[in-house]
Amino acid sequence: EVQFVESGGGLVQAGGSLRLSCAVSGLIFDDFTIGWFRQAPGQEREREGVSCISNVDGRTRYADSVKGRFTISIDKAKNTVYLQITNVKTEDTAVYYCAAAEVWGRRCPTEYYGFWGQGIQITVSS
Repeated sequence: EVQFVESGGGLVQAGGSLRLSCAVSGLIFDDFTIGWFRQAPGQEREREGVSCISNVDGRTRYADSVKGRFTISIDKAKNTVYLQITNVKTEDTAVYYCAAAEVWGRRCPTEYYGFWGQGIQITVSS
């Protein structure tokens, strides 16, 4: 069974920083691409691909809205993917999800991701 343990979310002031962690088990970590997605408040909003990283070759991708503020990284020894967030903005408020895909998609397409965590809330106050 594939499992994700997401941590690091919470309430943060605009301009602050935090780091999300996603510990993954139940799959061959090195063979997968791991992505971070978010779903902002409001019904029927689609999950936005924030960032993804390939454990195969290390390539990464960021949504334009987070470039320069978000950094994705891997600790293969811990089967964990991190998302460092700096200079948070109120529009970053969302539930953030960690997910795994067997193939790389240049724009972190949600349809490629077959395994999903439960999500973790980030709320940014102004």
